[in-house]
Amino acid sequence: MAERKAFEIAAHGGFGEDQQHHIAMAVREAAVNAVLHGNAYDPHKKFFVAYEITPQALVITITDQGKGLDEASLPDPLAPENLMKQSGRGIFLIRSFMDEVTIRNLHPGTEITLVKHTGREAANAKEELK
Repeated sequence: MAERKAFEIAAHGGFGEDQQHHIAMAVREAAVNAVLHGNAYDPHKKFFVAYEITPQALVITITDQGKGLDEASLPDPLAPENLMKQSGRGIFLIRSFMDEVTIRNLHPGTEITLVKHTGREAANAKEELK
């Protein structure tokens, strides 16, 4: 549901189809991390998703109620010993699809903020010369 809503909001925000898919995939990865790693499938814990569209960006915040995340302890998914592993690429994918990613430990819980800039502010935007 979070992924579908992200796709809809990105479309409403004027993002192209490829960007809509990238944003939705980043949200899916973050939501899976919140449920699996953050809340450890605890049925009593929830995760929350907030969407905000501004003239400059789409901002998505996902918060879980888990034990928190130590970013420094995340393995490098590009290290040779990790290349063939089935998991461990979520944060890497999120960072590659979004313009800004901020992870904050809430003690308890983790908050990840995903930002995709619009127009001239976008990371891959090119200025048209006349």
